[in-house]
Amino acid sequence: MSKELGLLNFLCILAVIGFLVMIVVTAVTAGELLTTDTLFIITVCLVMAVMFAASPLLYLRSEGKLPIPFIKKPAPPITASASGAAIVAPKAPMLDAKGRAMPADVKAIVANLGPAKVKES
Repeated sequence: MSKELGLLNFLCILAVIGFLVMIVVTAVTAGELLTTDTLFIITVCLVMAVMFAASPLLYLRSEGKLPIPFIKKPAPPITASASGAAIVAPKAPMLDAKGRAMPADVKAIVANLGPAKVKES
């Protein structure tokens, strides 16, 4: 599976480079850059380049090899041990009644619920 994914990403990158080269060739060889035909060809090539670039970029992001600027990862909770050294406490997974891990959407709903508020009458 890894070889096929690598080949797919390589072909997508080649397609992106091809479309970008076509944009440069169109811009250089066109007499006027702001004609309807030239702008149409450039726009179509840009859209196709973005579509082919999406797959490799999403793959790199899922592998953690593509840092996204201005988004910081939350720091893990730190607890102090008896010796005074800081220990990073692993977060226990939320489990359902059968012992299976809960999906992320269920975890978000449970986190938003919080403790129940008791009405005093």
